Amino acid sequence: MSFLSTEQLPFEGMSHEFEGEKYGAPISAYLVNAKQGEGPALHTHPYAEVLFTIEGHAIATVGSEQREIAARDTVVVPPNTPHRFVNSGKTPLRQIDVHANGRFIQTDVE
Repeated sequence: MSFLSTEQLPFEGMSHEFEGEKYGAPISAYLVNAKQGEGPALHTHPYAEVLFTIEGHAIATVGSEQREIAARDTVVVPPNTPHRFVNSGKTPLRQIDVHANGRFIQTDVE
């Protein structure tokens, strides 16, 4: 059993990173705190990802579809599907992006 605070997790770019295999968990997650205009490059994973928007607004691209998302919205990204999000609001975008894998595997498309 592990008890962690967010501050104990590695911080990269705009997210704290929970890589599950380090703690005996079969999932990983990015705890996103993106500023206006921030977001990852278009990318894929060989597993599903679920984005839970906690606060703020973003433009989410999944495959060929693009939508505005906001707090309380959930986006399910199928395996091997190009996707990204960009904070489109004036306040921070807070998300929990859950990866169905114990470690992160990402291939940038852009």
